[in-house]
Amino acid sequence: MTKQQVLIVEDERDIVQVLEFSLKQAGFDPVVAYDGEQARARIQQRVPDFVLLDIMLPDVPGTEICKHLKTTQRTAHVPVLMLTARGEEIDRVLGFELGADDFVTKPFSVRELMLRIKAVLRRRAPEEGEALRREVGPIRVDIEAHRVHVGTDEVVLTALEFKLLLGLMSRTGRVLSREQLLDQVWGLSPETQTRTVDTHIKRLREKLGAARDLLETVRGSGYRLIDPAAP
Repeated sequence: MTKQQVLIVEDERDIVQVLEFSLKQAGFDPVVAYDGEQARARIQQRVPDFVLLDIMLPDVPGTEICKHLKTTQRTAHVPVLMLTARGEEIDRVLGFELGADDFVTKPFSVRELMLRIKAVLRRRAPEEGEALRREVGPIRVDIEAHRVHVGTDEVVLTALEFKLLLGLMSRTGRVLSREQLLDQVWGLSPETQTRTVDTHIKRLREKLGAARDLLETVRGSGYRLIDPAAP
């Protein structure tokens, strides 16, 4: 079985050595880039299964790398976990707004980091027992190819928008609170104070175009995707 490749984008070599060793022990195939230019070259050679991305790189901000990954169709599905030495809430919010899947502040526990990587990868698949719907009204999802169509038009979504849509589709007709979505899509504590969910819902609704009205806001409760064919 082919090992999942994790691209480490980090300029601190002592941290890289620890991450390489720990990732190999956890069954991953680590690949290293020490700056943004090397990261782009690595990604051009092969799209990784996961990216560990330092927010402060010597040539370009990690946020630029994250934005490029999440706005490029070839790499939009790749999970990104951002690393930073700073712990301000604004960094976390900015990272999530750009599409990062998780956020860890240095110094970090390597064991916790490995658990977070595995948790993000698990969240990419629908939860056991949930109905995996591929069509709701004019919305059609090709899960394996990470493609979405509304009618005959293809819609390009980021990895988080894609997971958000899958989560809503698997619970069509049910209201999901912001707290539930934070936990299930982002893996954040329900106590986290952020408008990340609202922002991503707004962007998803805009991208759905003709199907935008199927994504409803339930005032005071959360959001739901409705099936126009439902009785």
